This record gives sequence, C-alpha cells and structure tokens, in this order.
Amino acid sequence: MITLKRIVNYLLGVLDLLLVFRLIFKLLGANPGSAFVSLLYNISGVFLAPFSGIFRAIVINKGIANESVLEPATIIAMIVYALIAYGVVRLIEIYETRKDKEIQ
Repeated sequence: MITLKRIVNYLLGVLDLLLVFRLIFKLLGANPGSAFVSLLYNISGVFLAPFSGIFRAIVINKGIANESVLEPATIIAMIVYALIAYGVVRLIEIYETRKDKEIQ
C-alpha cells in the first residue's frame, strides 16, 4: 500500500537525485550545451532558485573549455529540502497517530 509518507520520501529522493547530478556535473565541468545537461540544469535550477546568492560559487578553470564549479547553494538546497520532507513526514505521523486514537 502506498502511503503519503512514501510519496513524500519518493519525491525527496527524486529531487535529491536531480541536485546530486547537478552538483557532480558542475564539479566535473560538464558541457552546458549538451541537451541532457541543459535540461538537468533547467529543471534543478527551479528548485535551486530560493538558495541562489547565499554563497558565491567557486570556479576553477581547467583549460580553455572546461571549468569546475562548486555551488554551495546546491548542497544547502539538498539539506533544506531533506529537513522539509522530514518535517512533513513527522506531521503525517502525528496526524495518523491522532486519528488512530480517535478511532479507539
């Protein structure tokens, strides 16, 4: 049976996976002109927007066309979204516990 808690955890997993891929691709200097990388950056950028500008990105040039970028905002976003999901799951558990007590 699919519960609301599982749905929240699944959505968090998908979001964290997107953000992890973004972090890795930026660190490795992936080509933003690639269709897949561009799509990933566009989708994850929506979820990263509230955290942009908290810290500056660290850029290391590795040659003419490659640069490695560490975005602390991505790491912060992953932590904040995990905490939000944890809070939502806890609220669901509290509601379910209260509901079970009322039935008895």
